[in-house]
Amino acid sequence: MANRGPSYGLSREVQEKIEQKYDPELESRLVNWIIVQCGEQIEQPPPGRQHFQTWLMDGTLLCKLINSLHPKGNEPIAKISESKMAFKQMEQISQFLKAAEIYGVRTTDIFQTVDLWEGKDMAAVQRTLMALGSLAVTKDDGCYKGDPSWFHRKAQQNRRGFSEEQLRQGQNVIGLQMGSNKGASQSGMTGYGMPRQII
Repeated sequence: MANRGPSYGLSREVQEKIEQKYDPELESRLVNWIIVQCGEQIEQPPPGRQHFQTWLMDGTLLCKLINSLHPKGNEPIAKISESKMAFKQMEQISQFLKAAEIYGVRTTDIFQTVDLWEGKDMAAVQRTLMALGSLAVTKDDGCYKGDPSWFHRKAQQNRRGFSEEQLRQGQNVIGLQMGSNKGASQSGMTGYGMPRQII
C-alpha cells in the first residue's frame, strides 16, 4: 500500500516466499469468525489477500474483535475511532496488538503494524488472529462466538505428582533414551596407549 516501486533480486524472492505462506482457506475462516464475533452488520470482503488487508487495515475491526472477547464494561480499547488518517489507523492496530498480548497471545505470534498496514506479511496477520482465536476457544469464558472447531484448543496444564519413593526408584532405571545396558561388558577392551588389534 505504501508508495514503493517493485522489488527485484533477493528482495523479490524473499517477498514471494512470504506471500506463499498466505492461506486463502484460513482467510475465509477468519473473515467468518470476525463477522460472527463482532456481531454487527459487517460487510464481508471479496476473497483475496489484498481485499483482506484493506478490510482490516484501518484497525477498527481488530479493535472491535478484541473488545468482543472481553465482558461488557471491561473492554481493553475504550475509544475506537473511524478516522481515515494513516497515523490514527496505525495507532489502532498498535492498540489491538497490545490488547492481544495482554489477552495472552505470545509476542512471537504477534505481527508488526507494517505487516498489515503495508501488506508486507499478511500470513503473520493470519497467525496472530489464529492464535487469538485459539486462546479465546481455550479460555471458554463465554465471550467466544462462533464454531469452536474453527480453532485448535490449546493444551492445558496437566501436573503429575510423584511420591519420594517413586522418585528414588526412577533414579535406578536407565531410560531407553540413553540406549541399553544389556550385554555391555569390557571384555576385549585393550589398555590405554596400546595400538588397536586389527585382525
